[in-house]
Amino acid sequence: MKLLKCRKGLSPVVAAIILIAVTVAVSIAVAAWMGALTVGFMETEELDIIGVTYDKDVKKVSIELVNVGTNTIAITNIRIDDITYKNFNSTDNGLMTDTFPHDLDKGDIHIFEITFTVWPFNSGVKYGFTVLTARGNPFGPFTKTAPS
Repeated sequence: MKLLKCRKGLSPVVAAIILIAVTVAVSIAVAAWMGALTVGFMETEELDIIGVTYDKDVKKVSIELVNVGTNTIAITNIRIDDITYKNFNSTDNGLMTDTFPHDLDKGDIHIFEITFTVWPFNSGVKYGFTVLTARGNPFGPFTKTAPS
């Protein structure tokens, strides 16, 4: 009988504190694990086409871009309306100063220049310029009317 009277248990306050501490520790561990899984999703590709300049006299178009994303972007080609250009050469009817893929670091500005052998743009017509990346993301279209 004396043995049963000497038994003591945890007070309800101490038990509640232990349960809260265990819950907080588990939730911190789960949050760290989920954060490690989503780090790759936090990297974004964001590209702005600042402007397009036509120079009809030398048959050249300049496309100015800026990388406003969180990591380097690999630009794979440029699309003018529905025509995709990778590397211009004599068969594409033009010459490009850059080769693809072209890496554009975070915050960098770059101007792609395309010189054509035959001026392909009609005066007063709007053309859409789209830039495509290695991840398959299209940026644009940036529309600009061809000069008269």
